[in-house]
Amino acid sequence: MAITDWPADERPREKLLKQGVVSLSDAELLAIFLRTGVRGKSAVDLARDLLNHFGSLRELLNASNTEFCTAKGLGDAKFALLQAVLEMARRHLLETLQRGDALSSPQAAYAYLSSKLRDHKHEVFACLWLDSQNRVLKFEELFHGSIDGASVYSREVVKAALQYNAAAVILAHNHPSGIAEPSQSDQRITQRLQKALELVDVRVLDHIVIGDGQQVSLAQRGMM
Repeated sequence: MAITDWPADERPREKLLKQGVVSLSDAELLAIFLRTGVRGKSAVDLARDLLNHFGSLRELLNASNTEFCTAKGLGDAKFALLQAVLEMARRHLLETLQRGDALSSPQAAYAYLSSKLRDHKHEVFACLWLDSQNRVLKFEELFHGSIDGASVYSREVVKAALQYNAAAVILAHNHPSGIAEPSQSDQRITQRLQKALELVDVRVLDHIVIGDGQQVSLAQRGMM
């Protein structure tokens, strides 16, 4: 049965408009994105098949172009559309930070940093550069390492701080294991960068460790 033949309050688009987006299941959200199904399957049926194929909505969203396009009902056009939607969501989070003091909205900072770093398969060290009013100047991924860690060079961090004329920075890196607990190495790196950046009058406000669905602030832990 086509979705157009379903009762109005069961159709994903109409349900979203009437009850709000949070009322929809993963399959219903994906069906709205897909717009149409394939022969013999509605968009919702196809969405369920795709979720089963990839294992979860998150795995589908993180699939490479090749992986994405091998699934029935998908292709380059939908992959490009999906990437555009994901990037718009990340930019929306960044604009939320740019409108005010990053420290006054820590959850927005966590959400943005998580959206940028959480799904990397290897460790990535990044900086969120801020001006004297703690407004965002630039997000930058500086170092990429193996799954065991990234080499962080103080000279390159200081160089970037001067390039953006930053007054402060929030450091961040991901733990590909998904466990956000800071290590002793994370503390040592933070202390080393604090000393290096003090020489150019740049304050290190925090160091956020990004895990799978969780973030830990070294500042809140009293570890810096």
